Amino acid sequence: MADPSRPVTGYPAPPYAQPYPANNGQPNGSYPNYPVYQRGGPYNAYTARAAFLRRFVIAMVFLFVIIGSLLLMIWLILRPKIPDFRVDSFTVTNLNVSSSRQSLTGTWSVGFDVFNPNKKMTIEYDEIASSVFYRSGFISETRIPPFRQGKRVRSAVNATFSAANSFVDDRVASGINADRAARGAVSFNIKLLARVQFRKGGWRLRRRLLRVLCRDVPLMISNNGTGTMTGGGRDCGVAV
Repeated sequence: MADPSRPVTGYPAPPYAQPYPANNGQPNGSYPNYPVYQRGGPYNAYTARAAFLRRFVIAMVFLFVIIGSLLLMIWLILRPKIPDFRVDSFTVTNLNVSSSRQSLTGTWSVGFDVFNPNKKMTIEYDEIASSVFYRSGFISETRIPPFRQGKRVRSAVNATFSAANSFVDDRVASGINADRAARGAVSFNIKLLARVQFRKGGWRLRRRLLRVLCRDVPLMISNNGTGTMTGGGRDCGVAV
């Protein structure tokens, strides 16, 4: 039996060591299986893709800038000009207008003088359609064969419109008869639409829509329904 009066010497015994708690199915006393960082993982793959896309976009921007600059230089060097249109002749025959029936009969013939002012480019005309109006009222339309103009070439283009008892708006019929009764002359508007392409050797600019408007071309009409243009030729407005 130990003597209670004897002093205590030494250190207390250490407590019982506890194992590491289990983690994600790891056995007692083992370390958790933390992921190990490896080089060349998903982060590096993402960086490579981003760099490739960045270089691709920069290359495309440079390509578009170069192509646009070349086209602008070609445009400035060639400087294509729109053609000039002028009405040289305009006639009508067998004109008969009935206000009561809103019908119109007649044959109109127009001669255009077309000039290509370009010194370096030819012009090709296709899908050409021309129409005649009284003010804004439609009367008749016709097609014109395609043609080609050389550099600084002047061409004569003819079109014929016809109407046989065609129904027209009341304002057209009454307006034509009123003009004939008041001054013996009637003014018509002539329109022309065409697809045009400017060419320089093997170089072609894209096709464009050409719009021509010849306003208020007067016809002095006799009692038998025949009329001729008065006041000389008329210049037309042209837009592309």
